[in-house]
Amino acid sequence: MTIQAVGCRFFFLDLPLRMPLKFGRETVTEVTCCRVALRVKGSDGSFAVGWGETPLIPQWAWPSSLSYFERLTRMKELCGLLTEVLPLSEAKGDVIEVGHIWLRDVLPKTLQSVNGRYGSQEPMPWLAALLCLSPFDVALHDGWGRLFSRPTYLCYQPPFLEKDLSCFLEPFRWALELVHSERSLPQNEPSPFVSFRNRFPADFLDLDPPRRLMAWHLVGARDPLCPEDLTGEEPDDGYPVLLRHWIERDGLKCLKVKLLGTDWEWDYQRLTQVGKIAQQTGVLWLSADFNCTVQEPDYVRHFLLRLMTEEPEIYQKLLYIEQPFPYDLEENLIDVHSLSSLKPIFMDESAHDWRYVRLGKQLGWNGVALKTCKTQTGALLSLCWARAYGMAIMVQDLTNPMLAQIAHLLLAAHSRTLMGVETNSMQFYPEGSSYEAQVHPGIYRRRDGCVDLTTLTGPGLGYRLEEINRPLPEPAGVFGRWS
Repeated sequence: MTIQAVGCRFFFLDLPLRMPLKFGRETVTEVTCCRVALRVKGSDGSFAVGWGETPLIPQWAWPSSLSYFERLTRMKELCGLLTEVLPLSEAKGDVIEVGHIWLRDVLPKTLQSVNGRYGSQEPMPWLAALLCLSPFDVALHDGWGRLFSRPTYLCYQPPFLEKDLSCFLEPFRWALELVHSERSLPQNEPSPFVSFRNRFPADFLDLDPPRRLMAWHLVGARDPLCPEDLTGEEPDDGYPVLLRHWIERDGLKCLKVKLLGTDWEWDYQRLTQVGKIAQQTGVLWLSADFNCTVQEPDYVRHFLLRLMTEEPEIYQKLLYIEQPFPYDLEENLIDVHSLSSLKPIFMDESAHDWRYVRLGKQLGWNGVALKTCKTQTGALLSLCWARAYGMAIMVQDLTNPMLAQIAHLLLAAHSRTLMGVETNSMQFYPEGSSYEAQVHPGIYRRRDGCVDLTTLTGPGLGYRLEEINRPLPEPAGVFGRWS
């Protein structure tokens, strides 16, 4: 059965952070989430409404000297335009086909239209545009499952999908097509040929997923680690502030450490300080996230070699490194083989398209961090390509609250990740998901170091939205048919 979007409503929901979150060179103090209701029509004449939600965080998707307000305003403008453009596009097909059309055809033209209104001003980048499309695309996948009255993840296979992955993915041997540079790439052993014919996303997913996932806690670059770090301006709201208290309260076993990427000694001391706390509190795993700020591989290589020599136990706990280098791989053809031979190196911001995952593999990246905020369709296609070529998978957070947390955790549960899932909205706005937590308590509070997905049941993405009594503001935009 084919599907088509015929109507759309969207809402903006604002949440203040209880403590600031530092992304690379910028800091987040508040978040605006875009929540979308998408009415879809099946070729059999049936209708369903799917829901999706994504936090719009310009500091992550659009690092710039432009003000936060300027960037957020333009992202909101793109969301409004997509509300009209997506139903008018009349894209038809199965859910992957429609999502692919939106990514390939509709979003580029819509982004160009928005950027054209601002003349010579800095254009909105593709990653920020993906954040704007994401809630619409997630709602499409939710509505797809609802049309069949089945969980969406059980529909990523025939007879529900009509086109196999060969219609969307190409094998590794053509990886150089995207490179428009005279610089030479490192020579490496070719991967075995993989055919995507007669293969579907379900072939690369866990269709009987775990109901509990190990939770990664985010240690921001500004988070206080010990009493000496406290300024007196921290919130007194009954939730932890110091890292040790979070570990004790939630039984944490995995810590993701945000680093600067511009101050080698600070980064090293920060990771070792967190590592020693991990040793003392029974934390099993660490990861390091440089958020695209490193310019040279030697920065990370010397970092790892020093850690290996001086702090071997902390080095052993370091499970992987996340996105040290600028995310535009075409402009930054950095060979990371010397790093990935020491620790797995995961693409994050770079992994917004399976083609860049393919290019990244040639450059030596051996892991992919997926995010639903870069669209559900894009995440699934990247996952399938990466899994076919033996790359490890993680699912990373964009501080997802409310409904965004549900789609995020479902992707992780079905993806057979290297280790659990990053989830940190409970650190920064623990009361922000209070309505959803009444129905799904296990996914908004970490217990014994895990989140629990047992309550996610029913068709689509299992929101059980009819039981969540969150009051919504007036729609920021409405378009199309609703009856």
